[in-house]
Amino acid sequence: MAKPGFKRLALACTLAAAAALTLFALDARPATAATFCESECGNPAPSPSPTYSPSPTPGTSPSPSPSPSPGPTPLPSPTPTGSDSSGNSVNGLAGQRFNQMITNRVLGTVLLGVNEQINCSDCISAFGSAGSFSAGIHGRKELTPNLSLLAGIAYTQYSEGGYHITSAPIGAFALRYDFTDWGSSRPFFDVGTILTPWEKARYTRSYTSSLGPVSVTSLTDASNYAVYGRAGWISRLSPRDEVAASIELWQLWQRVSGYADNTVAFNPFNATIATGTDRTSLVKIGGQWTHLFADNVETNINGGWVQSFASHSGIVATVTGDGMVVPTMGNQGWFEYGGRLGFRMQKGWVVDLFANGTLGPQPVGNTIHGGVGLRINY
Repeated sequence: MAKPGFKRLALACTLAAAAALTLFALDARPATAATFCESECGNPAPSPSPTYSPSPTPGTSPSPSPSPSPGPTPLPSPTPTGSDSSGNSVNGLAGQRFNQMITNRVLGTVLLGVNEQINCSDCISAFGSAGSFSAGIHGRKELTPNLSLLAGIAYTQYSEGGYHITSAPIGAFALRYDFTDWGSSRPFFDVGTILTPWEKARYTRSYTSSLGPVSVTSLTDASNYAVYGRAGWISRLSPRDEVAASIELWQLWQRVSGYADNTVAFNPFNATIATGTDRTSLVKIGGQWTHLFADNVETNINGGWVQSFASHSGIVATVTGDGMVVPTMGNQGWFEYGGRLGFRMQKGWVVDLFANGTLGPQPVGNTIHGGVGLRINY
């Protein structure tokens, strides 16, 4: 007879085997059903795998870049016009320089006794004038009964029509030959020169551009030289009256140093002026009358017509936008006048009031230079 332990073990194994078979049968049926469903319905669409979305890293999110707001488009600066006007202004400079030559000559003739009689005793005079400031001395000395020396020196400064002259010494001298042995009516001849070896000159150039008027004043150096010859006839009408008529021939030169426009706030068409020499020739036909009122008042009036010829401007200008500009200078005609009123204070001492000037079109124009002098006759 078997032992009870062995029976229990056999029973347990039998039960375990039965349980395993039961589980196997249950597993096989669902698998068959699943296979059957797949063959009848087709493969099911695969479910998409869930995509991993990383959570945003905490931190400062970048602030959007501000787009610049569109501003107004700047308009280009307008290009100024007016180079032709700037070029034409060089003609104005030529006119100023011509006037300068004539004024220098007019002031120089005072030193040569233009307001005094042709034949008189030796004298010396100190004078000052306004209109153009001038101060100096002049006189005459008889070298022989027929030959006299006329000479003078002065310091001057003057301005006219856009230019201004300062620090200008003027020297003048001439020889006069008077045929006194011919009697009361006779010929006479002068030959002489006027010199201004240096002077300060300021010239103003003005023009109009599309952006407005422009005026530029520049400083430079200049010098003036003149030579002349004079032939005339003198008549002593009475012990109180002397009249004379004459013709004069002059040659004038003016040297001006080169310069560029002075720096100003607005000058779109600047200019550079080269060193050059102006020149002109003059012929003058004139006359004068000297009269003594009572015994102590002297009067003199003089005048004549002047005509220029063979004039040449020494200006060669380079103007921005206009290139090289060389002005032309035509012939000019004008009237010159002068007068003197002298008061004999005592024997040999005379106080003179005098004036000289021009009448005519530009560039010579209408000018007057007056002054007072103290003359000593000896």
